[in-house]
Amino acid sequence: MITTQQRGFTLIELMIVVAIVGILAAIAIPNYQEYITRSKRAEGMALLQEMAARQERFYAQNNGYVTNNANIGQLVSNAAQVVGAGAAARIRSENDYYRVGVASAAGDGGYTLTASPNAPTFSDAACGNLTLSAIGVKGRSASGSGAKTVEQCWK
Repeated sequence: MITTQQRGFTLIELMIVVAIVGILAAIAIPNYQEYITRSKRAEGMALLQEMAARQERFYAQNNGYVTNNANIGQLVSNAAQVVGAGAAARIRSENDYYRVGVASAAGDGGYTLTASPNAPTFSDAACGNLTLSAIGVKGRSASGSGAKTVEQCWK
């Protein structure tokens, strides 16, 4: 009598593997998405800090800050970084995830830089707009459930 032994996987074994892969994906995908969002947010923070340094350089040369978007192009040497014109002018980040605008601070001669996520390319509901003032105060505009603190956004 000749017996043949079948090889392969049982349905139960396959279902266990599918369940394990599903659990791993449920954990890994949100973590990966958060990682991507943090890396894009880092581009916005870097641009804000670069523009703050350029503001200080501008102040040293001109005894004043750029305090409106119509003049924001004076902070960059590459005109291609400026998008829009007049009051709608903004400085775009390297990958265009953020656009930075400037406004005068509350009558103290300073400025507030605001980095807004460029909606078609990127959105950040947890932090919203990132802000940096002339005196180094960092902020964010997001509020409500799911919003992160300023420290979490600027981490």
